[in-house]
Amino acid sequence: MPRKAASATPRAPAPRHRPDLSLEAAFGPGRRVCGIDEVGRGPLAGPVVAAAVVLPPEGLPPEIAALIDDSKALARRLREEIEPAIRAHALAFAIAEASAAEIDALNIHKATLLAMKRAYHALAGAAPDAALIDGKFLPDIGCEAVAVVKGDSRSQSIACASILAKVARDSEMLRLSAGHPHYGWDRNAGYPTPEHLAALSVHGVTPHHRVSFAPVARQKAITG
Repeated sequence: MPRKAASATPRAPAPRHRPDLSLEAAFGPGRRVCGIDEVGRGPLAGPVVAAAVVLPPEGLPPEIAALIDDSKALARRLREEIEPAIRAHALAFAIAEASAAEIDALNIHKATLLAMKRAYHALAGAAPDAALIDGKFLPDIGCEAVAVVKGDSRSQSIACASILAKVARDSEMLRLSAGHPHYGWDRNAGYPTPEHLAALSVHGVTPHHRVSFAPVARQKAITG
């Protein structure tokens, strides 16, 4: 019988492509471009947080740029280690939020755009000439803007904004957790984990919950 061909040596996975500045550079030389991203659309509690970041034309130092990625792809400890370096090397950055009450009043989509708009207008120094916005929708910020699907894995500016927003929101949820320890917000950041849902049914709705979200609305209807 013919001998079975030896299997090929497994190849190591290709290195993950890190976000770069090609989208920023596409606006042309000398343009001041900010990246904007948000964190916290899905949780049942807490604000939605957005950040805007303007990087220098050459970007971050190589040793830092090599670590930058979509915040969801980074371990919490690594995000917290990178965040001060982003602040130190960015030309400008700002963080803003829309509260749980604003989310309930406007809906999460409009509140997210509001947080992005607030972050953009909170940037120090000269206003950016253009903005790269993560996702499909654009806030009304008054400058040239481009929506970039999966922008936090493509644009270094957006990825940096993602990291700043995530670290800021996690810190806020840790602070809120101190006053409401039953819900595990220091661990789940307000997302609908089994722990959070179980605590909601036992301890009820807090002022920091989003009552327009179905699990919270159901519990609110039960307890009043």
